[in-house]
Amino acid sequence: MKYRDIALATSLLVAGTGAAHAQSSVTLFGLIDTSLLYSSNARSNAAKPAAGGGTQWQEFAGSIYTPRWGLRGIEDLGGGLSAVFWLENGFNSTNGTFKNGGDLFGRQAWVGLSAREYGTLTLGRQYDLMVTYVAPLSATGSGFGGNLAEHPYDNDNLNNDMRLNNAVKFTSVSFNGFKFGAMYAFSNAAGEIANNAAYSAGLSYTYGPINLAAAYLQINRDPNNPNASGAASTGDGDALTTGGLQRMYGVGAQYMFGKSSVGLVWTHSSTDSVSSLWFGGSTSNGALPGPSNGAGNYIKFDNFEINGRYFVLNNLSLGASYTYTMATFNSAHSGANPHWNQVMAQADYLFSPRTDVYIEGVYQRVGGGNGIGAFDAGVYTLTPSTNNQQVVVAVGLKHKF
Repeated sequence: MKYRDIALATSLLVAGTGAAHAQSSVTLFGLIDTSLLYSSNARSNAAKPAAGGGTQWQEFAGSIYTPRWGLRGIEDLGGGLSAVFWLENGFNSTNGTFKNGGDLFGRQAWVGLSAREYGTLTLGRQYDLMVTYVAPLSATGSGFGGNLAEHPYDNDNLNNDMRLNNAVKFTSVSFNGFKFGAMYAFSNAAGEIANNAAYSAGLSYTYGPINLAAAYLQINRDPNNPNASGAASTGDGDALTTGGLQRMYGVGAQYMFGKSSVGLVWTHSSTDSVSSLWFGGSTSNGALPGPSNGAGNYIKFDNFEINGRYFVLNNLSLGASYTYTMATFNSAHSGANPHWNQVMAQADYLFSPRTDVYIEGVYQRVGGGNGIGAFDAGVYTLTPSTNNQQVVVAVGLKHKF
C-alpha cells in the first residue's frame, strides 16, 4: 500500500528537513512466509555428522521466500529523472529476530537516480547481476521454488543469499527487448583497493514469450588478510564461502505460455583457497579439510537445472525442478568429486493475489563426497543430513503487504 507525505515517511526519511517533496511517494511493503517443516536424517550437532541425528519437525520461516519488510520511494525531479531509494529488512517470523547478522536493513539499502530513457544508477548494499538477470529464470531465488530449491550451498548466488556492500550499480531500461547492467563494489580498505572488491555484469533479452539472460560476478579476496567489511562481508552471515578469488557466471532461458513457464539454467562457480562453505546457514558448519586459510584448496561447481510451473487453475499452480550439480574439490589433505541430484516439487493455492498456501518437497542425494562432512546432503539453511540423502517437506502460508 502506498502512502504519500505520511508521518512515517517524514519521520524516518526526511527528519529535520521540514517536509517531504510534494511529488515524492513512499511505499511500505513486506512478505511473511511461515511453514511447518519436516527434515529427514537431521544431525543432532550440525557441525558433526558422526554425532548422529534423526527426524526433525520444526516451525520455519522462509521455506520459499525469506520474511522481509521495507520502504521504497521515488521523487520526480522533472525531465524524466527521479530519485529512488530502497531499504529492506529480513527477519525470522517464528521468533521476530533479525536475519543478515542482525543488520537493520541487511537485505538491501541503496539510493540512486533513475532516468526514464536510460536506466537506474544506485549506490549501497544491493544484489549482483546474477541475481538481477539469471535468477528469475530459475526455480530458486526469485523463482517459484524459492529457498528450498537452492542449488547446493547457493554456490552461484541465484538464491540471493549474498549481497554486495559499497556497490555502484547501473541497470538499463529495455531497448527493443535488450537490457544490460554493470556493477562495481568497493573494498573500502585503505591501500587495498582489490582486497574484497567485486564487479559484475549481465544482460537479458525478451522476445514475446522467450526470455534469455547471462551474467558474471567476480569477488577478489586475499585469504591471508581477510577484509570483513569489504564488498562480500563475512560479518553479516551472508558469505557463501570463505577464501580467495571467487567467480560465478551462468546463462538461462525461459519460455512463457500464459502464466505458466518452462526454464533451463546453467551456472558455474569457483573459489580459490576455499576454507569453508555456506552449509546449514553458516560457513563454520561446512568446514573443509586443509589449513585455516585454505591455502592450496580449490573448489568448482557446475549446476544444470530444468524447471517448470503450470497453472491448473487461475489460482492453483503445480511446479517442479531438477538440478544436477557436479563439483571438484582439491586440497593437499584430501580431494573429492561430489555430485548432487536434487528434485523439488510444489503445489501452490492462492486465496487472493496477496495470500497463498503451499506444499513443497525436496529430495537430495549426494555421491562422491569421499567422507567429507561438508559434502553430506543439506538443503538451504536447514540442519544438514547425517549422510548423503535428505528429504524436506514444508507446508506453509505466505502473505504479502
